[in-house]
Amino acid sequence: MSRQVNFTLNAEQVEIIREAMNMSPHPEVRQRAAAIQLLHLGHSPEAVAIMLAVGTSTIWTGHRRWRRDGLDGLVNQARSGRPTKATEAYVRQLDEVIEKDPAELGLSFALWTINRLRLYLAEQTGILLSYTRFRALLSRQHYVWREPKHDLSALQDADAQAVAREALEWLKKTPHFIPSRLSNSSLWTKRP
Repeated sequence: MSRQVNFTLNAEQVEIIREAMNMSPHPEVRQRAAAIQLLHLGHSPEAVAIMLAVGTSTIWTGHRRWRRDGLDGLVNQARSGRPTKATEAYVRQLDEVIEKDPAELGLSFALWTINRLRLYLAEQTGILLSYTRFRALLSRQHYVWREPKHDLSALQDADAQAVAREALEWLKKTPHFIPSRLSNSSLWTKRP
């Protein structure tokens, strides 16, 4: 049974809720604003909870936060938890190192991979992040990592490559006999 709460909104609040539903960058705000809109339209909190596939207590909590704090109340609050191992000094070191060529640092490879970068920073700072936490840190710092394409051109002989290119061009220009596929009786055919 629903409590006796007035869910109606004034015109200004309706506009704020509609804008939050359509424009908020936070998915939780869009969902909570949709719940408040549905409550305003006359649906019960139980029905809204079913429509949005959440618990009824979630609807009541969202509405209470809306009444108390307005739109700011719909944003997720900071949660307590284990502090990150990546200190500000670690992040500064990451920003410096990621821009450098590994060869400049005396390393034997030419490209940073996530794991190489993570282990190098652990060696330099004494802070070893797990692979998953390190990827999350890179994402928070807006770094995008792409898989490198492996290329052996640096190991190939330039003269041999030039000879092979010339041979390939000659083969492309030279007409070759293609056996007829119409005759099934024999694999042997004469050149025209």
